[in-house]
Amino acid sequence: MAMLPARVKHRKQQTRRNKLGHVAQTCNRLAFGDYGIQSLESGRITARQIEAARVAAGHYLGRSGKLWIRIFPHRPVTKHPAESRMGSGKGDVDYWATHVDRGTVLFELAGVTEDQAREAMRRQAHKLPVATRLIKRGEEEMA
Repeated sequence: MAMLPARVKHRKQQTRRNKLGHVAQTCNRLAFGDYGIQSLESGRITARQIEAARVAAGHYLGRSGKLWIRIFPHRPVTKHPAESRMGSGKGDVDYWATHVDRGTVLFELAGVTEDQAREAMRRQAHKLPVATRLIKRGEEEMA
């Protein structure tokens, strides 16, 4: 099931530029699990990509372990329909996304061995548009 906000104050938001060299100051350490997947670059992650990564880890792990999703797609991205004329205002909301900075912890995992966590996180990384790395509790420092 796709993630999107239950209700928003404004249906459409203005776009913002991604700070390419920006390192996350918050959400950059493990908070819940023993293993996590951390972004190595800034970028935009859509709700569909988050859901695909969640499903990929869930299929591999089955009912063992617990998975936390540390990001939420709270920014609406609008798009004009194809072959529409210029003007006529802002387009409709096409999908929901979130901006992640370099060093942001995206997913966390607990209750599994390191080999299981490494394989589950590898499968998740294939679904995400940003480069990532596996981190363990106590080794969260960003270079």
